[in-house]
Amino acid sequence: MSKFNLSRWALAHQQLVGFVLALSMAAGLLAYTSLGRKEDPEFTVKTMMITVGWPGATAEQMSQQVIKPIETVLTENIPEIDYVKSKARPGQATLNVTLISTVKSNTIPDIWYQVRKTVTDNRADLPDGVIGPAFNDEFGTTYGNIYAITGDGLSYPTLRRYAETLRDRIQTLPDVAKTQVIGAQDEAVYVTYDSARLAMLGVSAQTIADALKATNAVNASGIVEAGAERVRVQVAGAYEAIDQIAATPITVDGKSIRLDAIAKVERRPVDPATFKMRHGGQDAVGVGISLRSDGDVERLGEDLGTLIAAYQAELPVGAQIHTVSDQTHVVAESVSEFTRSLVEAILIVLAVNFLSLGWRPGIVVALCIPLVLAMTFVGMQYMGIDLQRISLGALIIALGLLVDDAIIVVEAVATHLQAGWTRTRAAVSAYSVTAVPMLVGTLITVAGFLPIVMSQATASEYVKSLFQVIALALVLSWIVAVIFTPFIAYHLLPQRKDAREDAGEPEEQYEGRFYGWFRRLLDRCLDRRKSVVIVAAALFVGSVFLFQWGVPRQFFPSSERAELVVDLQLSQNASFAQTEAVARRMEALLAKDERITSVTSYVGGGSPRFYLPLNVQTPDIALAELVLHTKGEEEREAVIAHLQHLFATQFPEMRGRVSRLENGPSVGQPLQYRVAGPDLDAIAPIAARLEAIVRADGHSRNVNSDFGEPLKVVRVDLDQEKVRSMGLSTQAVQQSLQAAIGGIGTTRFRDGDRALDVTMRLSTAERTDLGRIANLPISTANGPVPLAQLGRVSAASEPALLYQRNRLPTITIAADVEGEQATDLSKRLAPEVEKLRKALPPGGSIVMGGAEEQSAINQKSTMAAVPAAIMVIVLLLMLQLQNVKRMLVVLATGPLALIGVALIMAIFRIPFGFVAMLGTLSLFGMVLRNSVILIAQIDTLSAHGLSLREAVREAAVHRLRPIMLTALAAILAMIPLTGSTFWGPMAWAIMGGLMVATILTLVVLPALYELVFDRPAKRDA
Repeated sequence: MSKFNLSRWALAHQQLVGFVLALSMAAGLLAYTSLGRKEDPEFTVKTMMITVGWPGATAEQMSQQVIKPIETVLTENIPEIDYVKSKARPGQATLNVTLISTVKSNTIPDIWYQVRKTVTDNRADLPDGVIGPAFNDEFGTTYGNIYAITGDGLSYPTLRRYAETLRDRIQTLPDVAKTQVIGAQDEAVYVTYDSARLAMLGVSAQTIADALKATNAVNASGIVEAGAERVRVQVAGAYEAIDQIAATPITVDGKSIRLDAIAKVERRPVDPATFKMRHGGQDAVGVGISLRSDGDVERLGEDLGTLIAAYQAELPVGAQIHTVSDQTHVVAESVSEFTRSLVEAILIVLAVNFLSLGWRPGIVVALCIPLVLAMTFVGMQYMGIDLQRISLGALIIALGLLVDDAIIVVEAVATHLQAGWTRTRAAVSAYSVTAVPMLVGTLITVAGFLPIVMSQATASEYVKSLFQVIALALVLSWIVAVIFTPFIAYHLLPQRKDAREDAGEPEEQYEGRFYGWFRRLLDRCLDRRKSVVIVAAALFVGSVFLFQWGVPRQFFPSSERAELVVDLQLSQNASFAQTEAVARRMEALLAKDERITSVTSYVGGGSPRFYLPLNVQTPDIALAELVLHTKGEEEREAVIAHLQHLFATQFPEMRGRVSRLENGPSVGQPLQYRVAGPDLDAIAPIAARLEAIVRADGHSRNVNSDFGEPLKVVRVDLDQEKVRSMGLSTQAVQQSLQAAIGGIGTTRFRDGDRALDVTMRLSTAERTDLGRIANLPISTANGPVPLAQLGRVSAASEPALLYQRNRLPTITIAADVEGEQATDLSKRLAPEVEKLRKALPPGGSIVMGGAEEQSAINQKSTMAAVPAAIMVIVLLLMLQLQNVKRMLVVLATGPLALIGVALIMAIFRIPFGFVAMLGTLSLFGMVLRNSVILIAQIDTLSAHGLSLREAVREAAVHRLRPIMLTALAAILAMIPLTGSTFWGPMAWAIMGGLMVATILTLVVLPALYELVFDRPAKRDA
């Protein structure tokens, strides 16, 4: 009984196969139109931000009394934590808790619950007066669509009202997950008074505060039980309008006067502000929209377009809604660009097939490509894989591989038809010879991508759809090759008129000048087989050294998007008004640049996360971040140079940095050194020397240290005896100063769904003049006294910022790199850095951060999965070859790919990053696939009675065309990706590695095989 043959079964059930083919194409088309569209795949941001306030505390007190207890309980109780990075500033602490990169995403919500519980359970260890902690584990929420509302002459409250109305309408859309109002200014009712005037009238600030609080009270007034009814008694008197606050009666010398007669009462935005949004040089309030994880970005775009247009028509003249970030447009452009690249790759592969196989066999292969793609789209929809940067790139990479099986089958069928075989016999013949080797080869190729999905690193999570799509496409390509390709070939490839069932093997097909030359080359190599193997081994060793020292490294390349992020960092002593003034100056300069289409500024912090890999800044009143939209990549690069010039010539008061958007997990500035130790004062000089070393290099840009300058302080040393003699305390003096300078809330004015603080404070002249602080009035039982009478007032300083990492004081030196990769610069600086390490105090360290650290972490995690992938490959090889020696011979050809990768990347100075590493790992499987098919051919010919030399030589000759064709298809399919910033390095790695490895495999494998299995008695004379 003959073995089961899928190709024979397909020809015996042609109507069913034809129906399934048509159904697959229709389902694939439907699936493609309904697949989700995104710019980037989702990945989990494994960081939680904890914020804690303690008004009045110094940065050092925040570090020791607040941060240290929290860090201690977290690191002792949550083993999944990789590190805790904290920032202490006067009155505020921020802790970023980052989990180990290998933590599985589905376990993270439970870990964040444990973090909350652990910190909350130990809150009693924190000082009295601490506000919080507050937890933010939605750090990775991306607001892909952002709109800004502006208007000439419109106040912030009006802009906020428009923005909130827009937010409420957008939230009703089916594809919206979250919305956020950005840059809305809270309002307050300010009661501003002059201390000298109050003193003259004999009225204290506390008297006014008490009057406001008492008048605006809301208390129960009783319920009257009137027989069968209950009637509530309501005492009216709470403030319902600002005029009522102004009319509050204040008793002065036994007389009652209105509050506005002795103080200014006004409703206005909180002053000073802490965060603002600006767009196009105007104050703005924004609305951010986050897409649901299962949302349709195209439908969201259409719905938003309709809604925005309708709402714009309702707004008064002068009010405008501007698009700041449009995820739907970016995704549409991205998908369109990759679709063009996919079509180009298809045309290239088709051209290779038509030129090499002829037009009829070429058509057979051409029909297999859309069939495999259609089935892949169905599989992607079932698996929930969207069309995004990684999955589309995977389709292009898979395209060069998925035709391999079809080419092998079509080449075999066409060759046998030319030899006089019947169509049925020729169509089913390839299955018996190549089906199992093709399946094993396909699975080996898939196994080459296994480290991607087996690794738990964040970067691997980002690119895991690369494995999913390629594995799906390749497995489906084998199914198509053994079922549908013979079916299509049966109907399209003609048989000879004299075709017969007993026609012999097509030996004549491997004759000719080229095949004769190749046989002679093989004979020479086989005669010198030891030398050939030694040379191949030497080339591999040389490529390892070349790879180590001649190939530039990176983590992920920058994004191709046209946006730029500009950070303007002022001194920590800078006021919000100064930060805003600098941002306005920069806006005015950039408004004249025709290469820039829009400028959006965020003063007092960074932009919301409008792009998943964005490095989001924490709130800082000394920071302004501008997001620039340029007309294209060329204009973007020109604007970068222009901004660098502006930083150097027109903004000496701040540190500027312009950066492109990143791909993959964000790392910030690519070159980073962390100097840590138990004593901050001891490591500070080392950090300063390291900063000078980095700054001195010609390729470093925007070098900075987070150690920062001291913060100016007015220090008040109280004379406790005087303080107590006047019936005061330290707390009372602190509260009096806070009330006078910063203002103190007395009550709340309720306006609809809002509650505004009614805040009393001194006049602007008194509270902003440093020279008057010593004379600020402090209330006592006997009337106000100047602050200077209670102690000594002097100028002093304190740390503005204190950073810690895993409970050790840490100073980070960071820089951008121009003209080379960060790894090149770090290697050059390594000797100087090593000298500094030797000068560190006990317990001190200097650790590389930035792109090099993240690359090492993610590569280590991925490489840790390589042994498991190799075990799978070894198992597949043993199942196919069932011989340890043959398995080892095949394995030995895998590393040949590294030779081509090292050569092409070193010659053209192409940076080797995480994505290129994945391409290099996948080459191992591609090369082994060819070796398996070649070994199978040797076995087949040996079974026909050929000697070892003949079998080895003729197997290489027989497999030359299909191996070269499949390799050529895979190589040329990469061409559309070479121009991509993201995929380019991977494309070049695959092209170079596969080209060299394929050529060497056809020569080295026969030499190595004969060297291992040589039996002189069976060799030709």
